[in-house]
Amino acid sequence: HLKVRKIYRHAYECPCCKKDGADAIVKAELPRPVIPKSLASASSVAWLFHQKYEMSLPFHRQEKEWQNYGIALSRTTMANWVIKAAELWLKPLYNLLHQKLLTANCLFVDETTTQVLREPDRKATSNSYMWLYRNSTDVDQQIILYQYSPTRAGENAEKFLSGYTGYIHCDGYEGYNKVKNVTRVGCLAHIRRKFHEGVPKTSTGKKSQCEIGLDYCNALFSIEKEIAHLPPEERLKKRKKKAIPVLKAFWGWVETTNALPSSVLGKALSYAKKQKPYLMNYLLDGECQISNNLAERSIRPFVVGRKAWNFYASPKGAESSSIAYSIIETAKANNLNVFKYLTYLFKELPNTPFKEEPELLEDYLPWNENVQANCK
Repeated sequence: HLKVRKIYRHAYECPCCKKDGADAIVKAELPRPVIPKSLASASSVAWLFHQKYEMSLPFHRQEKEWQNYGIALSRTTMANWVIKAAELWLKPLYNLLHQKLLTANCLFVDETTTQVLREPDRKATSNSYMWLYRNSTDVDQQIILYQYSPTRAGENAEKFLSGYTGYIHCDGYEGYNKVKNVTRVGCLAHIRRKFHEGVPKTSTGKKSQCEIGLDYCNALFSIEKEIAHLPPEERLKKRKKKAIPVLKAFWGWVETTNALPSSVLGKALSYAKKQKPYLMNYLLDGECQISNNLAERSIRPFVVGRKAWNFYASPKGAESSSIAYSIIETAKANNLNVFKYLTYLFKELPNTPFKEEPELLEDYLPWNENVQANCK
């Protein structure tokens, strides 16, 4: 349901001061709006974010829904509200989360394509990218951040992760080699997919070489499933004990198996050999994982949304979306109700002097006790 909230501002004049020729008028303080010089309320803007970025409902469909309620709210206005609200109130929170993310022990990174129509000096059909960075599920304070970039250049990850010195989980993309002073951890899921592509459609009674490679990968994943509930230190001990024999057998098989370089098996073996130095790094820390599936699952909400609206009109729209997805997915990961959390932020932050006192933003992070109490 919709409500129109009217705020009456009383102004008082001092009759005594007026007799003396002075003009003394006192006005009550007004709560600052989420969008300056706009009729938008905190909850209505929060609803736009919730509908588009959590429920994947494009603005042109939301426009029709508002019409059904008797409200003429154009998609252009909605887009402007979202861009402005993201810039004014969510971006400072995003920047603080970014600082905290860089203190993590393990990060998971991925990227996917998107389309932005009006990028400077680029064709409308060019591929742009949305990057995903998140920390491990072993920590209490979950952080999931998106970053829009016009290109897939490794310098994007290098700049975003500047100063970071832990582990990064990623796929085989060589651009991640640009990130300095980190330990890169490979992904067995990508290796397994290569072997899966060569498994025969019909059974021949005898296992193919691709099936043998797939079995090795599945055995390693089974070990991780068995020890997933353990704390990182105990998990690492069990992992080394159970996985190292399987890994030795797997790499021995990879090195001794012959195949044409252009065949599916040949490509799978070649990819496995290239990724071996990175994959083995998951044996260095219990918080590390055998695959980068966590990042792929975390970037999926954006992929689902992309199917609904297909493109962004401008870089500003893409950047505001990266901020919105970051705040929303981080809120979900910390068990918050997204609509309640966004409404809370849009009510409180316009009236909080966080620019003068940046430490005040700590009170609005998803794991803050007050936020947890009000936004479940």
